[in-house]
Amino acid sequence: MRLKGMKKKIVLGVAGSSGAMYAKILFDRLAQIKDQWDAVGIVMSENAILNWELEVGTPDFSIYPFDFYKKNDFNAPFASGSAKYDTMIICPCSMGMLARVATGISNDLMTRAADVVLKERRRLILVTRETPLSLIHINNMKTVTEAGGIICPATPSFYSNPTTMEEVAATVTDRVLDLAGFDISSYRWGAVGGL
Repeated sequence: MRLKGMKKKIVLGVAGSSGAMYAKILFDRLAQIKDQWDAVGIVMSENAILNWELEVGTPDFSIYPFDFYKKNDFNAPFASGSAKYDTMIICPCSMGMLARVATGISNDLMTRAADVVLKERRRLILVTRETPLSLIHINNMKTVTEAGGIICPATPSFYSNPTTMEEVAATVTDRVLDLAGFDISSYRWGAVGGL
């Protein structure tokens, strides 16, 4: 458990489903709140990079102050619970990734990190991106929830009257950062002025 005043250590996995914009907005927001974390480790699947290129454009990951790891780099610190990474977000999370996490298949760094976070009773947030859902998907979500994970579907809200695609996507990513325990400025339901 994180002591009050300590900065977070976070793993951000980017799986291969559509929704690279969500990941990019999370990268941008985390870069803006650098004072709230000590380490951000990034692991991406090959399909995540392809989707990023298709949906967002050619990536320049060098602009981000994060540590990037190859998907099979089991020497990454968050491959072990002893490194004390307190939160993992997988965004977007494909149904295949959800299935591997739900069944404990740790066949790459992303699934190993999710397995570690669950076994250490730390925070795992899966930003699932699929529609419609089969019973298999729903049962996998139930399994992860029972194991202590949080399923946060990439379902935007509209009560803040977003006007751009980025603002719509940020209604999801801001919620994810809230769930991860970050202090962010975001639209708040019922608050004066929304912030």
